[in-house]
Amino acid sequence: MTGPVPAVSVADLPAGATILDVRENDEWTAGHAPDAQHLPMSELTGRLDELPDADPIYVVCRSGGRSARVTAYLTQQGRSAVNVDGGMQAWQAQGRPLVGEQPGVAPDVV
Repeated sequence: MTGPVPAVSVADLPAGATILDVRENDEWTAGHAPDAQHLPMSELTGRLDELPDADPIYVVCRSGGRSARVTAYLTQQGRSAVNVDGGMQAWQAQGRPLVGEQPGVAPDVV
């Protein structure tokens, strides 16, 4: 892919969007979007068959850097992908819901 990576702000994320969270396990466990699918960036190339069957896939990380790289990679592979600018930090700042995987611990973006 040449040119800019397709991107959308959290505020403009379509309702019902398929979200792929590419953060590492500890970040996911601390807090994530309720309906997101988790596939760490470090495991992506070996698990491409686990990608959601959606068009497009909205890719998110903590702040938008890793997800931009994954979006570029997926686009190069012929997949329709869009980076979520600002990542989960922007998600949390806008008061969007978070769920965590640690019982008794409030979800947070780390």
